Amino acid sequence: MDKKLPYQTRPLTFPNGQMVEEFIIPDEDRELVLEQLFPFTPVPKLTDCMYDIHASKTFVVKDFRVTWEHGMNYLVSPYYPESGGTVIDWMDEGDNDA
Repeated sequence: MDKKLPYQTRPLTFPNGQMVEEFIIPDEDRELVLEQLFPFTPVPKLTDCMYDIHASKTFVVKDFRVTWEHGMNYLVSPYYPESGGTVIDWMDEGDNDA
């Protein structure tokens, strides 16, 4: 079990009606949260572009989302509600062969 992040949450609803809590992370804390939750090294910069392999779309890292599910903080792509892409599904934009 993770320690829940100290931010307010709002409901994030999936197309199938399932709902989870999404943290509302202030811009000034986004880099700190990314460093805390990103499981690999190096940690990308907020200005880096990544590719969500499930959504087949690119995004700017600063647009990440964090949800609270199953007693854990989940670092996810901005496309999470539509594709289910978590941080393990991110690739460096340059590595994308699509």
